[in-house]
Amino acid sequence: MNISKIFTATAILLATLSSCKKDLNLTPTNDLTSDVVYATPAGYKQVLAKVYASFATTSGLGSDKSDLGGIDAGTSDFIRLYWNAQELPTDEGLCVWNDPGVYDLNYLTFSADNIILRGLYTRSLYQITVANEFLRESTPEKLASRNITGSDATNIAAYRAEARFLRAYQYWVLMDLFGNPPILTEENTIGIVSPQQIKRADLFKYVESELLAIEPELLTLPEYGRASKGAADMLLSRLYLNAAVYTGTAKYTEAITYASKVIAGSYFLHTAYKNLFLADNDLNNHETIFAINYDGNNTQNYGGTTFIINASINGDMNPSSFGVPNGGWGGIHASSTLPAMFGTLPTKDQRYMFTGNKAANDDIGVFTDGLRITKFKNINQAGVTASSTNGTFTSVDFPLFRLPEAYLNYAEAVLRGGTGGTINDAVTYVNRLRHRAYGDDSGNVTALSLDDVLAEKAKEFYWEGYRRTDLIRFGKFTDASYLWPFKGGIKAGRAVDATRSIFPLPTADIIANTNLTQNPGY
Repeated sequence: MNISKIFTATAILLATLSSCKKDLNLTPTNDLTSDVVYATPAGYKQVLAKVYASFATTSGLGSDKSDLGGIDAGTSDFIRLYWNAQELPTDEGLCVWNDPGVYDLNYLTFSADNIILRGLYTRSLYQITVANEFLRESTPEKLASRNITGSDATNIAAYRAEARFLRAYQYWVLMDLFGNPPILTEENTIGIVSPQQIKRADLFKYVESELLAIEPELLTLPEYGRASKGAADMLLSRLYLNAAVYTGTAKYTEAITYASKVIAGSYFLHTAYKNLFLADNDLNNHETIFAINYDGNNTQNYGGTTFIINASINGDMNPSSFGVPNGGWGGIHASSTLPAMFGTLPTKDQRYMFTGNKAANDDIGVFTDGLRITKFKNINQAGVTASSTNGTFTSVDFPLFRLPEAYLNYAEAVLRGGTGGTINDAVTYVNRLRHRAYGDDSGNVTALSLDDVLAEKAKEFYWEGYRRTDLIRFGKFTDASYLWPFKGGIKAGRAVDATRSIFPLPTADIIANTNLTQNPGY
């Protein structure tokens, strides 16, 4: 089954399985009964495609509609919401738009009424709801009742593992960002009782158990865009690397174990870093382990890489050279701390992809007060612009997991005392990244510190949604030991309360669900 090709075919199904939600009421409304939708193996394929497509679309009804209520459709895509939450409160990016919720993230002064955080929380729960619905309808008992047997039943059982992975990923998002969310699985009856809240440490155990259970069931090398064994291993490594934050108990040895499984797998580095973020990054790419697939004609919305590319440039930057001839919104740029990590310029490090004449962030509302990032482009490796319905939507897939994360997780976990790895291997893995970045061995290192790894993560993964999580794990997110422009709401930066390491649960959900207790500090 080719998930990307099914996106278009599932448009009608998206509409029937989705409706505009008011607040956090996430119960799907179906014009078609489940017995009709799931009557055939083809129906199951289409609904699985819906589970995947809910990561890349705002609605099955077009770019001007959203599955969510209470937020503008154009801003309700998962990656746009997640990117804002993971990048704007950090030393990597600032947004100049004075839209609701934006400056509160720039300043780390967000409240339980922040519309962006509420949208992300709701989007994650919505995607969990869609996965749960598929899992309810794909049990062996349900398949038997519909006379689906043999190889068809075997295929659908494999689809269940993929749906469970996508659900586990979204529960990881909620655990990482919101700490103590409500929990619903396929065992819950929708609409009968309000979901119960789960503590962060208990949610860690749930996500861990789900990933361990499905890892043997996932394919080693499925088609591009589908969840694989490597994706589960990569998420387990990430989960264990952050275990001390989530549970108070370190699991660095386990982080090494699962990073090593990824490294020993069928992935290898792309020859050119820049090609990982172009419109044909779905082709001959054995580095990206799992990505959200975007298509300028068939998965149109104003989030995802359409947002990242258009918001990173303005009309003065020749949008056509970025593959968006009718684009260029002038909204997001680098904090001065990010390009400074690359040291004295010019640098041989080909990951340095910035433009502009002023690195300093003096006025938060001025797009040119900060270097612009040119990492993502809606053109292919031959320089040809990808097809787009309106010259704005993009076809650049967004990587959720890349092989370099396994290398750097391994190195960090070894330095933090995990067993089963060696510092020599850690240095080797880091140097693989630096050799690609420099084009030779001139940037290689002979020793590593934790600060070296954190800096390497920034240079390798900037604007890919890692930074907030990394800074929290390194103890640099809230206190005064590390400052960046406008942290805490002032130009020079200042410390904020430690409770800012977890986002608040949205006020609307606290009011609607009496089972929920707000996170401390809000």
